[in-house]
This record gives sequence, C-alpha cells and structure tokens, in this order.
Amino acid sequence: MTAPSAKRGGAMSEHAAVEETPVWLQVNGSPVVTWMCTPELLEELAVGWLHGEGYADSIDEIRLRPCATDLGFWAEVPRARVAAVQAEGRRPVLASGCGAVSTFLAEPGTVEARPARGVPPGMEQFRALFKQLFARGERYKDTGGIHAAALIDGDTLLSHAEDIGRHNAVDKSIGGALLARQPVAGLGLLVTGRISAELAFKAARAGIVWVATPSVPSTLAVEIARRSGMVLVGRAVSAHPHLHGADTSQQFTGT
Repeated sequence: MTAPSAKRGGAMSEHAAVEETPVWLQVNGSPVVTWMCTPELLEELAVGWLHGEGYADSIDEIRLRPCATDLGFWAEVPRARVAAVQAEGRRPVLASGCGAVSTFLAEPGTVEARPARGVPPGMEQFRALFKQLFARGERYKDTGGIHAAALIDGDTLLSHAEDIGRHNAVDKSIGGALLARQPVAGLGLLVTGRISAELAFKAARAGIVWVATPSVPSTLAVEIARRSGMVLVGRAVSAHPHLHGADTSQQFTGT
C-alpha cells in the first residue's frame, strides 16, 4: 500500500518525505559526477554544476543531451576547458555541503584575492526577501524538509530552486539564470541552509556579491568570501545579522 502524500497548503502529513534519486553526468564521454538530488530542474542542475566546477562560463560553451532511458546527461564542452580543470590538480573533498566535490575547499588560500564586490541590503529588505523565498517553496510547504536558493536582483527573486541538497539548489539557481542568458555576476544569493565552503566557492566563481542565510557560514566559507571580495550574511532574518568576508565595516540598517 502506498503511503499517502503530504497535503498542500502547508499542512504536512506524518508520511511526508522528500524525493531523492541519483542523476549522472558525463563530460566529453567521461563520468564526472552523480548527484543525489530532487528530480526536477535537472538541466539547470547540470549547467550550474558545470559552471561552478569551471567547465564553462556561459551556456554557449555547453552542449547538453539528456539520456532517454535513464536520469543522466552527456555534456560536451571545449576540450581546453576540461584540460584547464584537470591541470588545476584538484583533490576530491567530501564536503560539509552534502556532496563529494572536486574543488579547493580545504585550501581557501588558493582563491584569487579580489576587491570587495559590493554591500548587501538592510535587515528589513532581507526579511522581505526571505519571506518571498519561503512563500515560493511548494515542496517545503509539503514536507518541511528541503533546501531552497534564489538569485536576487534588488528586490526581485530570480531563478528560484528547491532541492534535498543545499548545493544542488544553488547549482539549479545559477544554471537557471545561465539557461535564460541572465547575467549572474553582481547578483545576491539567498540560501536556506548553512553557507558551507562549497557554496561560497560556487558563489565566488559566479561573481555573486553577497550570500545570505537564516543560518550561519562555516569558517572556510568566510575565508573564501574574504579573499574573493564577497560578503556572507549569517542570521539574516534576526534582529542582529552577522556580516562576514570582504567588507564588513558597514553596519546593517533597518532599511
């Protein structure tokens, strides 16, 4: 007998569960990653992950073909980009952001030092933005057990995504913007979970100005933000948000 599904409208059943399934990706014929993820916005996930790992800067560099019989993708990117990623000599890291990744997460000093990219908005604007973020979360309303992310342009939420993994939600958000040919650099990013080094690295590579969460960042995420010119905002919906990273000299206001 199939367990009843969670009810809509925010009334969660005792049988509520979050979908989780494996989805694979090959790049130029070689397996590179299998995600454990929520099976939606998968093209966005693949594009965002390729961008975050350095395989592409724009959608024009990616040719993506879905598998017709399985949940997976074949991606073709310029061979020079694959060679550049391989030349970085990355070592696999089992990241605290819920995934095994291949980046310099344990070595934030390798992140290129850059000037401050900008400053985040004030407390009241953050509260309004997170209210919008949670209001859009259909799966969150059903289960109460899923992460969300959204790119922010001023007061506007762009490319909202939900996923069982916080890093997947960020990849889906960035990938959605790239597929829509929307510029990512210069935007803000809302996330619902802890800002891990993995998320900070993805945001830094994308040119994000600030990342905000109701939770807190990790120490390595703070170091990555400081070197990359980014600002991290912890406890963003509280009465006393915490600023970390590049330029934290400016105090929050209520506007």
